[in-house]
Amino acid sequence: MTNPIADPGHGHSPAAWTAVVIMLVGFTAGTVAFCFEQPALVWASVALIPIGAIVGWALSKAGYGVKGPKYAPKAH
Repeated sequence: MTNPIADPGHGHSPAAWTAVVIMLVGFTAGTVAFCFEQPALVWASVALIPIGAIVGWALSKAGYGVKGPKYAPKAH
């Protein structure tokens, strides 16, 4: 019998989901603002992308990452 390949669990944490949602909102809002020719909103939306990465990193360091003490994995 072989051992099943273990899921590394990356991307299934509150830190990862929060970062991705913030970055998706920034990308989507930037795209819409670009279509409506609103350069100030485009650049404000561009600023959300690194902010999302920083928030994800901070939440991971606060224990909400995959290997953090505040993360409880759910069964698939």
